[in-house]
Parts: sequence; C-alpha cells; structure tokens
Amino acid sequence: MQYNLFGRTGVYVSQLVLGCMMFGQKTDLEDTCKIIDHAIGEGINFLDTADVYGKGASEEFVGEALQRNGKRADVFLATKVNGRMSDAPNAIGNSRLHIIEGCEASLRRLKTNYIDLYQLHRPSPHIAIDETLRAMDDLITSGKVRYAGTSNFGSWQVVESLWASEKHGLSRFVSEQSPFNLADRRAEREHLPMCQTYGLAFIPWSPLAAGGLTGKYKRADKQASGTRFGDETDPGKMKRFSEGVMDIADGLELIANAHNVTIAQVALAWVAAQPGVTAPIAGPRTLEQLIDNLGALDVELTSDDFDTIDRLAQPGTNVADYYEASFKPNAHRF
Repeated sequence: MQYNLFGRTGVYVSQLVLGCMMFGQKTDLEDTCKIIDHAIGEGINFLDTADVYGKGASEEFVGEALQRNGKRADVFLATKVNGRMSDAPNAIGNSRLHIIEGCEASLRRLKTNYIDLYQLHRPSPHIAIDETLRAMDDLITSGKVRYAGTSNFGSWQVVESLWASEKHGLSRFVSEQSPFNLADRRAEREHLPMCQTYGLAFIPWSPLAAGGLTGKYKRADKQASGTRFGDETDPGKMKRFSEGVMDIADGLELIANAHNVTIAQVALAWVAAQPGVTAPIAGPRTLEQLIDNLGALDVELTSDDFDTIDRLAQPGTNVADYYEASFKPNAHRF
C-alpha cells in the first residue's frame, strides 16, 4: 500500500479509501467487521461514512467494528453532516445548530471522542458560509474534529469558503469530495485544478460509476436482483446506468483482458492515477468486492491505455447526465 499526502495537512492516507455507505444497509454487522478488518490489514487507513447512510446505521457499524478490533487510533476516520436525520425543522443543513448536534450524535454512534475529517455533505446556499465555518472551527478547537472538508460543493463555493476562512481567521476546509469516474469526468473542468491550486485533497466518490463500470451489468431490460441497478426503483438514479456507460465498460474490457485484470480494476486504477486525485473512495458491499478493488492498486496502465480510454470517454465529459445534480446546490425543504 502506498500513502499520499492529504492536501497540505501533512497527514498521509492510503491510496484507496474504504467507503462505508453499504454498511448497515445491504451489509450486515458481521460482514462489515470482516471488510473493515481486511481493509486495515491490507494497509487502508482511511474510512469514509456519513450520518445519513442508513440513518446512522453505517456509523454505528463502523464504530462497533473499530471497537472490536481496537484499531480506532490507526485509521483516519471521516464522516459527514447535512442530510435530514429526523422530521424536526432544523435537523438538516449546514447551520451551527445542526452541525454541532450532528457531530455529537456521530461521535456517539462511532464510539469515539474525535472525528478526523468532518465534512459538509452538501452546500446550504441559504446559510452564510462564515456561520458554518465558525461552527466547524469551534469543533476543531474543542478537539472533537481534527479537519473539516466539503462534499459535492461547486468550485466557486469551495473558493468562497477559503476566502471567508482567511477573512475571519477560521480553520479552512482541507478536502473536497465529488463524483469522478470515466462516466463523469466533469471534475477535470474546474474541480481538480481548483484543488491543486489551493492545496485541497480530492477524494472522488463513485469511481466505478455506482457499479456501472464493473462489467457485471449487461444490455438487458432487467438486471439481476441483488445488484444495485437490478433493485433500483428511482428513475433519477437509473440515469446513472445508460448505453453510454455500457459503451465505456465494453471498451475497458479489451484493456482488462490485456492486463489479465477485471474491468472494475481498470476503471478504478484510471481514477487513482489522475493528477490531483488523492485517493478514490471504493464502497464495497462484500469482502469479495473489496478484494477486487484492492487489486486495482497493482494495475499499471500504459500510455496507450490512457489514450484509448480518452477516446472512450473524452476529458471533461458527462455520459447521459450521470449524477447531473451533483454540483447543484440542494434546496432546503421542511
């Protein structure tokens, strides 16, 4: 396992992040513990979850797994706040009230007294960014949070936050999470250059296009049950699975065969190799999926491979409006 600097923090993180979204939902506690134990054993020291994953279940499972194996001090533990956690009118967004309450609740579920990276899951445009930053700064000063980051922010919103941090003397955001994969290369337009310019770590989520670039899906009216797209009922999320995604996966198969690896490993290796990427987030549902993801770290793509991939998925493009709303500010709804 190789380790990369996390932006300008001086912290070293593994070149692959263990995404914990499936834990507490499709992955039960015992399998969660096995996956986390195996990931740590293979050198992964970065775990990423969020309070809304399973309405707190993911954090509870991660906390239990780390308590069982005694490895809390060995990992860089990240979670997020913003999403609605109850029907209460203030149980959503990036207000000081919700951030402080959300942090306390996450600490309890994670069975820890500090969070290494506390991230805003979405922007809240109706809330002044300095209000949000002051809450994060207080959490950092108190020792409950070590670093603050963003997720799904627009480039201008991240830069605005950096300006506000400097103006008010507050802790700055150190990282950004956004979708980045061969079906959605929009981050290359502004996001990656922005992160490189201002020294932010970039940790892309969905490097396998929600499973669309794994090669397990076929051109059919109905996918196999038990798979993400086989069970999906949300028409909006089904946009992530399209003929365009299938075309890319088909093209990657030739490269995968040439290297004697899987399509998923090629897609993940490509993301990890891009300039400005700190570490992609792999979100396995099973131990077998994690093992396959780890195999991507040994894939060495050639210059010809990169040229072929650029012809399959042109830089800066977004296939079939993949995650079309990811960079749009979310509306505040009661």
